[in-house]
Amino acid sequence: MIRRRLANLILLAIFGMSQQAMSKDSPYPKMAPIDQYLMADRDAEIALARSAAPASISRDATVLVLGRKGYETAAEGTNGFVCVVARSWTGPFDWPEFWNPKIRAADCLNPQAARSIVPIYKLRAGMAMAGKSKSDMLSAVRAAYARKELPALESGAMDYMMSKSSYLTDEGEHNMPHVMFDTLVKDAKDWGANMEGSPVMASPYWFMFADPSESKGLPPILVFLVGSSTWSDGTPADMHRH
Repeated sequence: MIRRRLANLILLAIFGMSQQAMSKDSPYPKMAPIDQYLMADRDAEIALARSAAPASISRDATVLVLGRKGYETAAEGTNGFVCVVARSWTGPFDWPEFWNPKIRAADCLNPQAARSIVPIYKLRAGMAMAGKSKSDMLSAVRAAYARKELPALESGAMDYMMSKSSYLTDEGEHNMPHVMFDTLVKDAKDWGANMEGSPVMASPYWFMFADPSESKGLPPILVFLVGSSTWSDGTPADMHRH
């Protein structure tokens, strides 16, 4: 029962599958002032980033923090993982909360994802902090892939998102622990995702609702999610409320 509740909330939180999202209405039609996306306390941002994964992983990870020109390296790691606090603009381009300045999504990416997903994070963050529009950001991502400035997705790419302190969405309880797998799988049914009784969920990386033509020039990444019953510190997820 807990597992099913986790799955439902994660699907709601990460991919915005609410009535608001289905209608494509957004309470955040444009970017907020830059200061609203920044965290004043650099140490607090580092701690939040590391809380995405169990300490056995995150304590040896590289940590990025958001500065006025984009993500900066705050700590060099040794295990190939990269921990970062993602902002709203790392979500699907048609997510209604794309410009939500409250989003603080602690994320710890494994080496494969660090090499192939973190460069996307950095490009998007640099564009956002430069005050560029969503369409400018999308065009820049397409152009970077066309010029091979962004790497192809590596097999085995995955993320830990198990922080107690993340704020993932305005919907529901705002947060739930889970892990994500970034894949080139074309059919979610190959993993049994989104099927009744399955703990596995899936959604496209770039867009939730757009016509397939909108994804032209972008690799067809399909993200799978599995909920966790514990936070990164090992405490039960149902014992914590935002």
